[in-house]
Amino acid sequence: MAENDQLSDGANRPLLSTSDEQEYGTSATFLTTTPPEGTFKRNLGAINAFAIVISIVIGSGVFTSPGSIDANVPSPGAALITWLVGGVLAWTGAATLAELGTAIPGEGGVQPFLKRIFGDVFGFLAAWTWIVAVMPATLAILSIVFIETIFSASGVTDQAGSILHKLLSVLILLVINAANGISTKASTRLNNFFVGTKFLSIFGVFLAGLVVVIIGLANSKRDVGGRDWLMKPWFGYRDTPEPDGSTIDWSELSQWEILGHFSAALYGALWAYSGWDKAIYITAELKSPARQLPLAINTAIPTIIVCFIAANAAYYVLLPWDVISTTDSVAVTAITRLLGPAFGIVAAILVCLVVAGSLLGNSFVAGRMTVAAANANWLPHLFAVVGKVGIKPSPDSSSDAPLNALLLSSILSTLYILFGNFRALLTFNGLGEYSFFFLTVVGAIVLRFREPDLERPYKPLLLIPATFAIVSGFVVVRGAVFAPVQTAVLVVLWILGVGFYQTKKLWTKKAEEGHEDDVHAG
Repeated sequence: MAENDQLSDGANRPLLSTSDEQEYGTSATFLTTTPPEGTFKRNLGAINAFAIVISIVIGSGVFTSPGSIDANVPSPGAALITWLVGGVLAWTGAATLAELGTAIPGEGGVQPFLKRIFGDVFGFLAAWTWIVAVMPATLAILSIVFIETIFSASGVTDQAGSILHKLLSVLILLVINAANGISTKASTRLNNFFVGTKFLSIFGVFLAGLVVVIIGLANSKRDVGGRDWLMKPWFGYRDTPEPDGSTIDWSELSQWEILGHFSAALYGALWAYSGWDKAIYITAELKSPARQLPLAINTAIPTIIVCFIAANAAYYVLLPWDVISTTDSVAVTAITRLLGPAFGIVAAILVCLVVAGSLLGNSFVAGRMTVAAANANWLPHLFAVVGKVGIKPSPDSSSDAPLNALLLSSILSTLYILFGNFRALLTFNGLGEYSFFFLTVVGAIVLRFREPDLERPYKPLLLIPATFAIVSGFVVVRGAVFAPVQTAVLVVLWILGVGFYQTKKLWTKKAEEGHEDDVHAG
């Protein structure tokens, strides 16, 4: 009743909903069912949330994106600044979501936020986009990168489109999803192990760079690692070789052209930092979310920024600068060049473990997104069942894993692997994510003025969400202009989603009317 009273108050009405939607929303189970408290137990702490953010964000990006970023900036110093800017932007977005996550509790990440701010259909579309597009594409990308790293370590770099490569990618995806199907406790323990491998890998790269710096400063004539870090200015323009053999002469480019390259570099950095939003998806499982969620985000993101900048600085020490922009396996290339092929294989194994950890974390979150959408009656109820595969929950099950949701995720991700490729999926994923990140952060700003008295245990400065809204809007527009095919596919998915939403809405309404007729007849 309290919820209905709030909905009747114009001040609390979703911004873009109609009066008809509001009236219908108070009676239709499909639109107003409150997600049951305790789908998952509140047994996670700030350390678990910290580990999940670390595990998801430190994935393939820091080991594969440096080449594409370096190719779009005029100097190594500019590349490091790009990594810093990308990290700060991720931090502003994460801080804003922490505000919403502590003020509007609920399962499903941005879904409950958009539902409250803009209306039910926007919450549904966010859930729909993440479940059928963003998360399957993310899992597909990471699975492809895992197998590509193995192939690259063995000297094979032209088999990404082969059926063997795709089938092996599907296999690693299924193994990771199966690991998440054991239980929440088992998943978090395994995740903690992968977090350890991530720090070990980055520390190994940083340590190698530090050793080279010490040797180079002690004996400037000794040829160890790259020599450019010692002989060339870090912020001076230098010609940048491209993977296709061409060279960028930065002194001949206009400011507009340079801005275009910087935007491409920033896009690569934002991909490397992707996953910063995932802590809010376990808000309902945190023992004290108002305290633990901001703590996890404000410790994890700065830690990641430091790790990424340290690793990239090490790459510029370990490799000649004209090599970095031409490779997509910077870490493996650097270690192989410094210590030989055997250590290159070890580096490839560590990178695979890092990617596996990111896969595990994203798979963990993907299942919870689907459960939240089913609890909101946006998807069939069977996807809210945990502990077993089937329609009805099993009270005797020792598992609390969302097996039906993981099965759906496995099927969709497999389709993306079989019919997609790395670069196309990367752009598609970014467009889907940042469209709703932009909408969510704009919504947080709107909510500041529409509901100023809403209790906000964590409230960053208004400049923080405003900054992220501007940059994320730019990222979406740029992506839509330069990737019309992926944009068209995303728009088609949204149209299908709205059709599914309206069909289910009408079906629910007719079912309720039929039930009322039966009651009156009785």
